[in-house]
Amino acid sequence: MMKNKTILLLLFFVSLGSLTAQNSDVEIIKEILHNQETAWSNQDLEGFMEGYWKSDELTYYSGGKITKGWQTTLDNYKKGYPSKAEIGTLNFKIDQVTKINEESYYVMGQYFLAREVGDANGTFMIIFKKINGEWKIIADSSC
Repeated sequence: MMKNKTILLLLFFVSLGSLTAQNSDVEIIKEILHNQETAWSNQDLEGFMEGYWKSDELTYYSGGKITKGWQTTLDNYKKGYPSKAEIGTLNFKIDQVTKINEESYYVMGQYFLAREVGDANGTFMIIFKKINGEWKIIADSSC
């Protein structure tokens, strides 16, 4: 009887530790997204890109087109949003953060871009992966 209680107690603490780690990961991911909102809204596209994996393997999918690479993605943002009027103010609504495995999550949400040239709203799904101890976006699909 005591052995069963010990096993149950051990399982409880292992589960609690796992849940705490998962909650911590989700909070870190949400903080990264909040930092991206702030950087974008301050016309700091390089700061916005800090949330992304700085790699040629970064994948961005939008408008039926796949783009590869951190620098290419930044260059496309700079071309598509050349001034404060196009950049505007960004807000995210996070609808779901789901664990894929110990080192990755996917996030589904909505973006709201209030700007002088007309508002732009849509949806996104991004994949975060823990790389060298940091959570980074490795793939982004936005519509």
